[in-house]
Amino acid sequence: MSSSTAHQSLRRVRSRISVPHLLATTLVLVTGTILLGVATRAAGAGLACDANWPLCDGGLLNLFPAGFPSFFEWFHRLVAGVAGFFIVGSALLAWIGRYPRRIAWAAILGMVLTPIQVLLGRETVLSYDMTVLNLHFWTAIVIFVCFAVATIYSWLDRLDARLLPISLVLAAILVPVQIVFSPIVIESYTPVMHTVRDAVSLGLVFASLLAGILGVARLSGARARALSLAPVLALLVVYLSRETVMAFDPRIDLLYLLTSVGVSLLLAAAVFDARSVIAKPDS
Repeated sequence: MSSSTAHQSLRRVRSRISVPHLLATTLVLVTGTILLGVATRAAGAGLACDANWPLCDGGLLNLFPAGFPSFFEWFHRLVAGVAGFFIVGSALLAWIGRYPRRIAWAAILGMVLTPIQVLLGRETVLSYDMTVLNLHFWTAIVIFVCFAVATIYSWLDRLDARLLPISLVLAAILVPVQIVFSPIVIESYTPVMHTVRDAVSLGLVFASLLAGILGVARLSGARARALSLAPVLALLVVYLSRETVMAFDPRIDLLYLLTSVGVSLLLAAAVFDARSVIAKPDS
């Protein structure tokens, strides 16, 4: 196949596939993979494969798992595999398409981190070391952030400015909701509670990214710079929230609570400021 024919084929593929929709689908699959991984680990289902990877106890591709725990781990790996194909496809199409470089670079970074994440996932089964588990979790969060950023920027021209205060409200609400689903409040910390808490964490990160990107795009000056810090504050809250689960230290619990209250108040204050600016764009 000549280079011109290959180029025409790529153009036809790009014309039939909407990269913004593909990125959004990839983000959903990445989110599902993370939450399934959290639920698998919290339920101890990752240990059902007896340190076997990529196989388990069900033979080839674990098609006949011996029980629900190994099926759970297999399903997590299946969704992760599907997500991997979408990650590669959306990153490559964003790169060869006529999209801003920030979209392409975010997706490419997510793609580069994916094989590292696969290797870390392998190590969680083979060694179940806490350092590896932490690296596995945070690499997943970075991949999520990469595709959230790429998705938001790919849709940015179609997003209404009124989404800015809405995203800030959502982020401000999710901070205390995350506390409610933390071991600080719930004594019997089940796998379901663990998964719900991390789902809330991902929602908080996405809402803060949306607020930060919209703030920089729609506002200017000190307001835009202040809103660009929203994702950093959200990630700080998520970090401290995870430490309350991993460390069982009262000092970290107190720091988490104080930080969460401060971040929630800052986000709530930003809501009123953003609404006033959007209502009076010339001010």
